Amino acid sequence: MNYDVECFCKVRACVLCVCRSCTDIICCVLFMLVIAGYIVVGILAWLYGDPRHVLYPRNSTGMFCGIGQNKDKPNVMYFDIVKCATATNVMAAALQGLQCPTTQVPDLYFNSFIISLRSTYNIDKIFIPKTFCDHVCVIFNLIPLCVCVSGLVIAMVVSVFFLLLLRFTAPVLIWVLIIGVLAVGAFGIWYCYNEYMSLSNSALTYNNVGFTTNVQVYLQVRDTWLAFLIILSIVEAVLLLALIFLRTRILIAIALIQETSKALGHMMSTLFYPIVTFVLLLVCVSYWGITALYPLHTSRDLMCLCFSSQTFNTTQYPTCPSARCVFINYNTEGLFQRNLFNLQIYNVFAFLWCVNFVIALGHCTLAGTFASYYWAFSKPADIPTFPLIQSFMRALRYHVGSLAFGALILTLVQIVRIILEYLDHKFKEAQNPCTRFIMCCLKCCFYCLEKFIKFINRNAYIMIAIYGKNFCVSAKNAFSLLMRNIIRVVVLDKVTDLLLFFGKLLVVGGVGVLAFFFFSGRIQTPGTTFETAALNYYWMPIITVVFGAYLIAHGFFSVYNMGVDTLFLCFLEDLERNDGSPQKPYFMSKNLMKILNKKNKPAKTAGTKQRIFI
Repeated sequence: MNYDVECFCKVRACVLCVCRSCTDIICCVLFMLVIAGYIVVGILAWLYGDPRHVLYPRNSTGMFCGIGQNKDKPNVMYFDIVKCATATNVMAAALQGLQCPTTQVPDLYFNSFIISLRSTYNIDKIFIPKTFCDHVCVIFNLIPLCVCVSGLVIAMVVSVFFLLLLRFTAPVLIWVLIIGVLAVGAFGIWYCYNEYMSLSNSALTYNNVGFTTNVQVYLQVRDTWLAFLIILSIVEAVLLLALIFLRTRILIAIALIQETSKALGHMMSTLFYPIVTFVLLLVCVSYWGITALYPLHTSRDLMCLCFSSQTFNTTQYPTCPSARCVFINYNTEGLFQRNLFNLQIYNVFAFLWCVNFVIALGHCTLAGTFASYYWAFSKPADIPTFPLIQSFMRALRYHVGSLAFGALILTLVQIVRIILEYLDHKFKEAQNPCTRFIMCCLKCCFYCLEKFIKFINRNAYIMIAIYGKNFCVSAKNAFSLLMRNIIRVVVLDKVTDLLLFFGKLLVVGGVGVLAFFFFSGRIQTPGTTFETAALNYYWMPIITVVFGAYLIAHGFFSVYNMGVDTLFLCFLEDLERNDGSPQKPYFMSKNLMKILNKKNKPAKTAGTKQRIFI
């Protein structure tokens, strides 16, 4: 069969690159201005900031520990360090001085406190545990660092092999998972029925039990198991009907997953793009952290107090025989000091916008890479050279404004959610049931809105990568395309989620089990002198390895998930725009065409055309 390959490759190349122009220029300029202002805020922070607030801890009165009159007291003790860990306190600390909302005293005072306890309660010894930092240092000084790194390398290798092998094992694996879910449901039905029949002689009812917090009491009521039995039976019936009537769409989902694995095999560089995203996010977080620390603690004058109760400034009155420096407050005079809160709001806003832009850039880059694979008529011959780099440069050259537009919408919603969380925490004690209900509804609504916007943005970035339109047009086209194929969207989403969940469970669980057997001493490595008995708490390195394995698996699988979504949208566009004729051939794989009973028609040769005219 001879198709007009050159013609259609040129058309698709035009779609991907040649006919593009800069999109959403106004938002691009606005984003650049915000970045410039962000840089100015950082410069002001460095010029007017006091680095001692970063290097030394402070007590509740604002005095530094480890320098000055507290030179012999370098540490600080938190009376209730748990208060520092809540999200609302973290946000409040970011806006109000990065001080934990609990009493803090130098360690010398803490020793005096312990002495008073001993004398009051007649206790000879009081056990004071080491700090968390000491435990971490002891652990990581004792264990070989290569063991933790080896666990992460194993997680990376297993993730890559799992994704590449899906090209061959996806059908079997997905059907096994689906049958496994049905089997679990069937076992649940049998178990509930068995429990229901075993309580046939029980006279206990809900009227006898009433309301209680003891769940075990409800499990002794026969009607509880009847309710479970009915619910599980309905769910099982729905799953069976869905499996029967949606089997073709499940096959399409499997074929797209296989095609994504094939694409990864031809473009292995995409698997390592999350490293770029991680580095950019690290830069954003580091810049935000430094900028947040410095302007909050500018080098404002410390007010001192004379014994005569006269308040004065030490810079204006350098000598005062009866004066001693007692913390009252910081000087808030001056333009910079009066606008510290506004600068911090700007810092948070710019930080969220930059983070969302970095994530959007990653989505658009990967989408452009996988789209270039799909629209290559002859794979892999027509796949562009260095598709990932080309897609990255294409996104930066033409679509910064569109990516910034989508990131801005998401940032505004996130700012509203932060404000709601802050208000809820601030006025929690003064709220009545009605206001709590309204606040809960608002938080729930904006949470759902954020999820919806992330869904729209993700698919809009795919359409931007394919056709190069602006954000609004791309979002509208993507949403309309998905709504016209909503059943396929749901099936593909659930099948992919099930498969990736199993993959993450396999990687993280496998690495976690290996780490447990090693650090618990059940596996002895030949040629090493490592002793597990020397570990203070062997769960700490296990948790570290498991957490790192999850991050690695999530990074690799996020690329795979983006590939599935991109190929799915390309597949839907292929179905709607092409009909298999020589002028409009299908670009989907032969497997997909076989499932849909479609095929490309061969082009007529020149000799055939001549005989027809004769």
